[in-house]
Amino acid sequence: MGWLIKAFGALLAPTAKRFHQALAQPQVTQQDLQQTLFKNFSQSAYGQSLGIDAIDDWQKIPIVTYENLQPWIETRNKTGLTSEPVLFYEKTSGSSGPAKHIPYTRSLRKSFHQLFCIWAYDLITQGPKFKTGKVYMCISPKLLAPGEIAEGFQDDSEYLDRWLRWLLHPFLVSPSDAHKPQPPEVFQSNLCKTLLLEENLETISIWSPSFLMVQLDYIQTHRQALQLQLQGQLSPARSQLLNGTTINWEALWPQLKLISCWDSAMAADQASGLQAKFPHTLIQGKGLLATEAPMTVPLMAANGCVPLLNEVFFEFEDGAGQIYLLHELQVGQTYEVIISQRGGLYRYRMCDRIQVTHYYQATPCLKFMGRGHATSDMVGEKLTLDFVSQSIEQLELPAATFKCLAPSLFPQPHYTLLLGHEVEAPHQLAIQLEQLLCHGFHYRQARLLGQLQPVQVHCSDDMPQCLMAYHYHQGKRLGDVKYPHLLTTPIDVRAMCGF
Repeated sequence: MGWLIKAFGALLAPTAKRFHQALAQPQVTQQDLQQTLFKNFSQSAYGQSLGIDAIDDWQKIPIVTYENLQPWIETRNKTGLTSEPVLFYEKTSGSSGPAKHIPYTRSLRKSFHQLFCIWAYDLITQGPKFKTGKVYMCISPKLLAPGEIAEGFQDDSEYLDRWLRWLLHPFLVSPSDAHKPQPPEVFQSNLCKTLLLEENLETISIWSPSFLMVQLDYIQTHRQALQLQLQGQLSPARSQLLNGTTINWEALWPQLKLISCWDSAMAADQASGLQAKFPHTLIQGKGLLATEAPMTVPLMAANGCVPLLNEVFFEFEDGAGQIYLLHELQVGQTYEVIISQRGGLYRYRMCDRIQVTHYYQATPCLKFMGRGHATSDMVGEKLTLDFVSQSIEQLELPAATFKCLAPSLFPQPHYTLLLGHEVEAPHQLAIQLEQLLCHGFHYRQARLLGQLQPVQVHCSDDMPQCLMAYHYHQGKRLGDVKYPHLLTTPIDVRAMCGF
């Protein structure tokens, strides 16, 4: 099997080598890409409506969010944002509403394909010595609500070109009915059984590390039932591993060499938790990847994540509102990311913050520092201030009441609505708020997958004072602390409130 993996790497080599050449000349690469994107922009209805017909006027293209482009997207005009036909619309969470739909063109899908080729080639040539090639690859399944119709990609492999999917198919580990509508608990049971049966699993590629932690907890809790259901399929040695009170996970998957997942910002602690369970396995950070675009790719030699500079045109905004190009970034500085990509999003504000850690060749390496200040995102739920404010308003609480939704990582990730007055039925209020938050696409996914626990409600007449005292002891100046409807940094609610 090793020779087949090397042959696969040889197929990916031309794409990877072109990318490495681009890293040596980021300014030229970005300028060439900008020319291509501007041509698509100027031929689109959106570009023509702005009356910008020269690339020298690029700065006149407005920096936008999804809401600014929503009228162009909702018309489903095939040439609204780009001269290239739109293949479909991929659903993700919205900034001020429950969902947004990102137009996908053939060229944008090719960008994701290029990212995978570069990443896979780097791992084959620079990473662990793979032997079986068996990989579980899934960001998260699309668990549909009753009556909901599946849109866009059904799993990660669909980001790839057809020929590459065909080559990878024998190596992919996945439940046979993963694409069929099913309750979350059925999906989880089938997934865990599939993983338990795959003794030769070498790579796990997921999005949030909490997704894997949830599956491990399920196997630990239901190990006896799983043994019965897999009787005659698990080897005696593997079945024996499930008998103890604590499972040796590396013994369960002795070939496992790589776990690819988020490892920055709020996912750092969860990634460390995975490393503790798999001490001899490489935990590699995903880098910056979103439905809108693939932005960075981890490289072993770079010891970090480099931007996908031949597929996405980057601009960066500092705290003073100054805009910089990729080759102008300074090590140690933090910026907000603005992208232009091949699907018709031009000067699109991602609301992601990055820090420049170092340079590899002539290109800066970027570390994800978190979402914008108005977004909370512990496990991929992407709750925004506007959406949470709308949800809290529907609870019809007294206008003058202190209300603040706080994220917490312990004992498991969840949200707590902190109220400055007592309510008659806090449990019912929590159920109502949970239903409202589940209108958010990614929040509902995180709940269905067990990555988030249900929202809680905690009431206290002195809640503002408790929060203020908590942040004071965390080293914050009291004058700098604000309490909107959503906090974006996790806090320990139990310690703060003494329960």
